[in-house]
Amino acid sequence: MSLISVIEPVDDKEPPVGRFATRRKSVFAETYNPEEDEEDDGFKMVHPKSDEQRQRLSESVKNILLFRALDEEQMADVLDAMFEKTIQPGEFIIRQGDDGDNFYVIERGKFEVYVKDPTGVDSLIHTYDNRGAFGELALLYNMPRAATVKAITPGTLWAMDRQTFRRILLKSAYKKRKMYEDLINKVPMLKSLESYERMNLADALVPKQYSDGEQIIRQGDTADGMYFVEDGIVRITILGENGREIEINRVPAGGYLGELALVTHKPRAASAYAVGDIKLAFLDVEAFERLLGPCMELMKRNIDDYEDQLVKIFGSKTNISDIR
Repeated sequence: MSLISVIEPVDDKEPPVGRFATRRKSVFAETYNPEEDEEDDGFKMVHPKSDEQRQRLSESVKNILLFRALDEEQMADVLDAMFEKTIQPGEFIIRQGDDGDNFYVIERGKFEVYVKDPTGVDSLIHTYDNRGAFGELALLYNMPRAATVKAITPGTLWAMDRQTFRRILLKSAYKKRKMYEDLINKVPMLKSLESYERMNLADALVPKQYSDGEQIIRQGDTADGMYFVEDGIVRITILGENGREIEINRVPAGGYLGELALVTHKPRAASAYAVGDIKLAFLDVEAFERLLGPCMELMKRNIDDYEDQLVKIFGSKTNISDIR
């Protein structure tokens, strides 16, 4: 975890006068337990927006890592729940030590982040330049703001209140972890992982959906990650000598594909297609290397098994990097 991610707290700054006199003194008792929240159709915060505002907000949030694993409905809830704030130079967005009220996404403007040193003097540790987000840690972990954020230019922020943020983000993470629990337990290769490693893997997986016949992996491409089959079947093909695609395998639910190119660091040596509408869980190359080290030897042994499979099809060994 980077330093800036550790100190990225934030607090909403509405009218400065009188705000702190009426705000609650502590948020620490207000916990949100996803297991106790069964109301998927409960109250949802909606701040009306023009089409132009919604387009600007969509552009601002599209690269926010916190939102990467949200599905379309959850992202719609995020867009509905955020409200626009116009910021003036010198305005304090959050102050170190305050309770966390809002999460912020930057649309435009420069913002400086300060943390008090042991002597109590503010020390500049980061500058946001027209992009980024801050304020999540105080909301996720019920901790006071760990830094002060100050505007140094006019700017625009998009804010989300803490209860909506926790409900969407924490419930999404909880549901995702539960959803992938069974999938991970069905993959023999992952049995060597400790329970905490499996939870980290579940958190890193990104849901993907493909329609019948849609290409998932293209032979010859650079490998960007691997896939676990959550629901449906994936058809694996390889180009024969006559340039025609030959089906060599089918991967059912509970199986996985795309890992061997990551192990061998070679281009994809096969293509993969959806058979019917399917759901996959994608693990990018960085997370693969970080989380699946304990499984690497097993995956390397699989290469020999796949080469034997090619011998049966083509009558001789083929230089493969990944026949999945």
